Amino acid sequence: MKRINSIVWGIVLIAAGGLFALNALNVTNIDVFFDGWWTLFILVPCTIGLFTEREKTGNIIGMIVGAFLLLYCQGILKFSLIWKLLVPGIIVIIGLKLVYTGLFDSKASKILNEIKKNGGEAKAGRATFSGCNLNYDGEIFEGAELSAVFGGVKCDLRNAVIEKDCAIQATAIFGGVDIFVPDTVNVKVSSDSLFGGVSNKTAAHKDAPTVYVSGTCMFGGIEIK
Repeated sequence: MKRINSIVWGIVLIAAGGLFALNALNVTNIDVFFDGWWTLFILVPCTIGLFTEREKTGNIIGMIVGAFLLLYCQGILKFSLIWKLLVPGIIVIIGLKLVYTGLFDSKASKILNEIKKNGGEAKAGRATFSGCNLNYDGEIFEGAELSAVFGGVKCDLRNAVIEKDCAIQATAIFGGVDIFVPDTVNVKVSSDSLFGGVSNKTAAHKDAPTVYVSGTCMFGGIEIK
């Protein structure tokens, strides 16, 4: 995915440089600095992210914001009308995303629900305006629910006993969650993010148990390493 992102950005920069060169040679006369040209710094990254990133909600919202601002700069929309349309539009997008997530449970959610049905209990770690450090050295780990709201959660599984597929459901709202996993597992991520995201820095391992991570981020981040 990083390679695709790099290629797309390279094409954009080559096109921009070529356009500047053609204007300088009087081959073309395209006004690059049109009214609202600065909105391209919102529209271009969000458009690229829409095709190169797995989580698309934040990019869709960014494109809508950039498009409305461009229309305002072009004199097509009034600023007062932008707010009347923009806020409801963002709310609808977030609502649709939540409905989709609710209808199609992630693998992590299914594993955690199975643990509860069998009489087990997922481990929990919550931090609200505070910090929380969880260490599972020598413990059998099957699943956990982590939540950081204006705070931080650190979950250390590097010395935990992971014998089969397990799951972590993590939420970061104006906060952060750090998850440390052993080198002997695979990690698969599904996420719902708004101005945030999940970073997975682990490597894949053949025929190893999988840790399924379901992440929800709003102005926050989840890092797996």
